[in-house]
Amino acid sequence: MSTSAQAREVPVPTDADVPNVPDGEMIALFPGHEIDHDNKHFYRGWLSRQLLMNRCAECGRWHHPPQPLCPECWSFHVEPAEVSGRGSIHLLIRLHQGPPAAGVDYAAGPYPVIVVELQEQAGLRFTSTIVNYTLNDLKIGAPVELTWIDRSGVPFPVFRPASSPV
Repeated sequence: MSTSAQAREVPVPTDADVPNVPDGEMIALFPGHEIDHDNKHFYRGWLSRQLLMNRCAECGRWHHPPQPLCPECWSFHVEPAEVSGRGSIHLLIRLHQGPPAAGVDYAAGPYPVIVVELQEQAGLRFTSTIVNYTLNDLKIGAPVELTWIDRSGVPFPVFRPASSPV
């Protein structure tokens, strides 16, 4: 890809435009993410603030990251479906330094990265960060729910402490 194509600004689509965003524009909207045919629906969901995971139409198993084949029954009949965004902290990492990222200030204190086990299925996990938390909120097993922030001009899925138990 040429430098001029990488630097081209693509306007963030409105909710009505999301299903019609061309694949080339999806790539431009998410620089630094490797978007391909298998995961484009995952990122397209972000534009409408939906966390989409692949689900097998044959056996019902959810899986992430997106792939065209069900890891349970080997069916190619997988489809993106929205998850609730509710779950619990499965793993917690506190980063004191790292690569530059929009909205990340390592000098302000450890930056939390969490792996959330989603309530849809045991073992279905998603990695992000947590917002609107206190130090007491950051513990394994704590219930969390999905919310969205703006990062580099597009919606980005993050979690917050759950307002009610999962």
